[in-house]
Amino acid sequence: MISIAIMVVLVIMSAYFSATETAFSTVNKTKLKTLAEKDNRKAKLALSLSENYDRLISTILIGNNIVNIALSSIATVFFMDIMTGHASAPTVSTIVTTVVVLIFGEITPKSLAKDFPEKFAMFSAPIIRCFIYLLMPLNFLFSLWKKLVSKVFKKQEDEKMSQEELLMLVDEVEQEGSIDENESNLLRNAIEFTERRADDILTHRMDLEAVSVDATMDEIADTFAKSQFSRLPVYRDSIDTIVGVIHQKDFFGKNGVTTRNLDDLLTPVVYVQHNEPVNDLLRQMQKHKTHVAVVLDEYGGTLGIVTMEDILEELVGEIWDEHDEEEEDFLQQIGEDTYIVDCSATLDEFAERLGLEIESESGTVGGYVMEKFGMLPEVGETHTDEDMTIKVLEKDIQRITKIELTVHHRDRDEKDEDEEHEKSDSEEEPTHN
Repeated sequence: MISIAIMVVLVIMSAYFSATETAFSTVNKTKLKTLAEKDNRKAKLALSLSENYDRLISTILIGNNIVNIALSSIATVFFMDIMTGHASAPTVSTIVTTVVVLIFGEITPKSLAKDFPEKFAMFSAPIIRCFIYLLMPLNFLFSLWKKLVSKVFKKQEDEKMSQEELLMLVDEVEQEGSIDENESNLLRNAIEFTERRADDILTHRMDLEAVSVDATMDEIADTFAKSQFSRLPVYRDSIDTIVGVIHQKDFFGKNGVTTRNLDDLLTPVVYVQHNEPVNDLLRQMQKHKTHVAVVLDEYGGTLGIVTMEDILEELVGEIWDEHDEEEEDFLQQIGEDTYIVDCSATLDEFAERLGLEIESESGTVGGYVMEKFGMLPEVGETHTDEDMTIKVLEKDIQRITKIELTVHHRDRDEKDEDEEHEKSDSEEEPTHN
């Protein structure tokens, strides 16, 4: 009976060590920190133990192995006593011990600990701390061994989490229900924020509402009224020389249009290169206390402007005010393979929507169409190749604004066969007798 009681205690100890290992390896440290901040002593202790995980896991493994070896030895003696004269006693002991340890010492406690890691970690913390002090000499020897092994097998990879891993983590947390879709989108935007550049979010120079320093007050007031913008860029000679920004509240006083000189109303802007990272751009705008940045192209001309609202929309999504109008889809289907396309759309989105493989240095559909024609075409002109037919519907002075597009779908097998035929023709060489 004493042997059975000892074996039961050892199985319980094996279950405890197995559950503790699983609990501390899967515990959510954020939850423990939250509980610790609420002055939960067991949470503080569990958090403290988890921060020195090497010592903790070493103690658990040493204790678990001692318990399992002792259980195996006692079980062997016990079965040899009750099966005197039977040569199969050690085999029976091994089978029974293995089954008992697997079910009650490993699988069951680890499953329970995985479901409630924080609760079990806090329950186990005071007990495992006693074992840490008790097994300190052995832990010291194993820590020396670990240092020796670490010198032989040095870490090669960076342990920092990549952006792709962070995005995957956000997806997992959303699927678990810890955050909703809006919170998930906000986190994704924040993670991808550093990858964005000024030319990704700017308002192109062709779409700018700006006024000249030589404009009359009536002209400026009219531009404010038509555009509904609160700020207008002010240029000298041409849009390539933006000298500042005029704010609507400074232009219109209590008694109507101000009588102050236009130069006195201008606020400075920040000038940045087109490839400036958005996070650096935000810091510059905060430093200079401005809401508008002028984006320069490689020749020093004005490519467009970026506002503080543009940057914030990269984080929180579209910000609508009472003057904004909902934008129509840039792609309107009017036939089976025929579309009306707004040429201000980005080329990447255009290609993705239509499933086209496009190689071009242009960033917009309009630029891509100009490449196809090789010039600025007139309204009504068409261009046809094996992939599409483009008809110009609208244009302004310097760019195409709207096209009619017909996509030519060829059977994939037919196209592959033609490509293979062309390849074989190019490889075939004439023979001479």
